[in-house]
Amino acid sequence: MPTAEETLSRLTEIPHLQVSTHAPLSRHTRFGIGGPADVFVETASEESFMAAFKLVRAVGVRHVVIGAGTNLIVADDGFRGVVLKLVNRGIRATGNCVMAEAGAMLQDLVDFTIEHGMHGMETMTGIPGFVGAAVYGNAGAYGHSIHEWAHAVRFFDGGEIRVFGNTECQFHYRESIFKKRKDWIIFSVDLHLESGEREVLRKTAVDILTIRNEKYPPTMKCAGSIFKNYLLAELPPKVAETVPVKVIREGKVASAYFLEQVDVKGMRVGDIHIATYHANLIYNAGQGTARDLRAVIDECKRRVLDRFGMPLEEEVQYVGFELA
Repeated sequence: MPTAEETLSRLTEIPHLQVSTHAPLSRHTRFGIGGPADVFVETASEESFMAAFKLVRAVGVRHVVIGAGTNLIVADDGFRGVVLKLVNRGIRATGNCVMAEAGAMLQDLVDFTIEHGMHGMETMTGIPGFVGAAVYGNAGAYGHSIHEWAHAVRFFDGGEIRVFGNTECQFHYRESIFKKRKDWIIFSVDLHLESGEREVLRKTAVDILTIRNEKYPPTMKCAGSIFKNYLLAELPPKVAETVPVKVIREGKVASAYFLEQVDVKGMRVGDIHIATYHANLIYNAGQGTARDLRAVIDECKRRVLDRFGMPLEEEVQYVGFELA
């Protein structure tokens, strides 16, 4: 097996790669938390990304692919291996069809569709992160998710580029096949949207952004909601029958409702706080650590499990904790 130095040397020989060592991953997460990666690789070139990915896999080096880091919690010790990041950012339209590359910011895609008079994406305004991550987690808000508009997803399976149609992507509430196959890397998505009035779309987006920024200020070091909401139909029957009708929205029950019942609002461990106004909002108030963040998350899960007998499931992804 090649040494770390040999692997690093071979990576630097691949064109269009930015390669650095001991890169602080806190700079690549919205929580502002995380130790260094042994090697950090970033590129806007799909060809260079594939070459780097194939190299690190062939030589057996531990590796992980990240996006904008919005929903990422990185261990305080960082990641012993290679972190790869694809930052292809193209967005283009043909009629009401839009192709968005995985490294484009989701907000840029929302703004693009509004400017071009396309209805569908405006309810996702203010959701941070890359388009690829939005497809990966089937992101959405206000009763809509990106799968409604996703016609085809183009991805790299580790060997070649493939394309899946909507059904093959196995979209579900905050789920897709790409969550099950983390070795498949989304490169782009084709969206089929509807025509809309630009000013109406813009007003909808502005109204939603105002509400979102009140709950999740853009400067707040957080991932938005930490835990997935529950589908009412999937709740244990004894729990479902106790849920007030007023908290059921579009067949879902907010995790925040159950968290409120177990008194987590205002909880804090070190600089990791749960908001006093939103039980499903955990943020880094200063110099928070991943260890403290995990402690708060685990305590929330324990309380809900003890009280209601059902697990909370995180929307966030973890990197580096297998070494903890």
